[in-house]
Amino acid sequence: MYFKQIFEENLAQYSYLIGCQATGEAIIIDPMRDIDRYKKIAEAEGLDIVAAAETHIHADYLTGLREFAEESVMIYASDEGNEDWKYEWVKGSDYNYDLVKDGDRFSIGNIHFEVKHTPGHTPEHVSYLVTDGAAASDPMGMLTGDFVFVGDVGRPDLLETAAGQKGVMQSSARTLYKSVEKFKSMPEYLQVWPGHGSGSACGKALGAVPESTVGYELRYNPSIQASESEQEFVDFILEGQPEPPLYFARMKRDNRGGPKVLGSLPNPQKMTVEGLANRAMQQASAVVDTRERTEFMDRHLKGSLLATYNKAFNTVVGSYVQEDEDIYLIIDENNLEKAVRDLIRIGLDNIEGYVTPDELEQFLEDSKNTERVETITFDDVATLIEDSQYQALDVRKLTEFNEGHVDGAFNIAHTRLLERKQELDKEKTWLVYCRTGVRASVATSLLHRDGFDVKYVNDDVEAWLANRQREEVRK
Repeated sequence: MYFKQIFEENLAQYSYLIGCQATGEAIIIDPMRDIDRYKKIAEAEGLDIVAAAETHIHADYLTGLREFAEESVMIYASDEGNEDWKYEWVKGSDYNYDLVKDGDRFSIGNIHFEVKHTPGHTPEHVSYLVTDGAAASDPMGMLTGDFVFVGDVGRPDLLETAAGQKGVMQSSARTLYKSVEKFKSMPEYLQVWPGHGSGSACGKALGAVPESTVGYELRYNPSIQASESEQEFVDFILEGQPEPPLYFARMKRDNRGGPKVLGSLPNPQKMTVEGLANRAMQQASAVVDTRERTEFMDRHLKGSLLATYNKAFNTVVGSYVQEDEDIYLIIDENNLEKAVRDLIRIGLDNIEGYVTPDELEQFLEDSKNTERVETITFDDVATLIEDSQYQALDVRKLTEFNEGHVDGAFNIAHTRLLERKQELDKEKTWLVYCRTGVRASVATSLLHRDGFDVKYVNDDVEAWLANRQREEVRK
């Protein structure tokens, strides 16, 4: 049996390529939309991807299942759950498909798969037991998707907090508890192959280790350890879940109804900075500046957004750019294709053009289209907020905010700011901060673009709050 875990760093996502070397056939589990990468890996191993399967309707990226279906590959998807969470684009289509339920089995060459319904994260969620039929009659591992992670379990609140299905958070958590109870009866030697690792927003405490075993998770997974009673589990699993990125709702919608067929990657055209500057002032366009935050604050193109090209790129752009907007990038050419892949994975396909940071810098030296944002420290904040004209905006998670914050600060998580910015008084000057300044930088750029008077706080809030507390004790 050939087995490869394929990691996507920015979304901390795992896909799995599993092949039968005797027949040369392979299956891909939980593929992303840019399927060319999986086909290249398979081809290098002398394998042909004849099937693709998914564990559930994802919230954090667009599925590659439809891309494979378009190429007549056999697809497997869940037929469990209620009518609100079915694969609408699959049922009744001309694709080669099998909608599977608990207990169903299928094979790829000598590799056998058994479907296990494991709801809670989502109603339709399934996991797959994997048996290498050429070597054994018992399964060696379980593809758990967003059911069980290393050190955590899938969050059960997303149907409510991301997809807007009101009043289902508690019932989903109770359903997840029942799935965890069944997990406890599985053989302890069974390997656990999760759908995400550390850094994913699909849980609150995922581990960085890429795989585990049932026995290890039973002993050391805090969420499973908290399942001594149903209510204890529900309280534990719902407490402290971070606000989901704004684009999660779109992913749920599109993965259920059917993502647009991509075919090939977008090919953004090289532009002049003058041309890009004109685009930045148009309502249906988003100019995304991927430089470092200090460079952006010092000077940037009027009307542009900051989304430094790092692990948070998908999350920031997905939370600040609408799906129908044309996107123009300020980016190094060696990062261009990677950025395009990042964007199409979250359904942002209209990537029309780009310029490089060096070209931008030359333009900004003499252009009237240049803007800057004042950068301040928390000592500045302490002085300014004595004037009612100024108010602090904390863009950390609510759980972080509740642990301590600047006096009088307003809290909106940076991933929800686009939909909640109307709650902010445009007559005030907002002092935008987070823990270290990273999240605050992108939030500042969004508010500045949209006409708010802002100052960027590039400082460490925890150190400042601790110092203030020591000073108060001395008094």
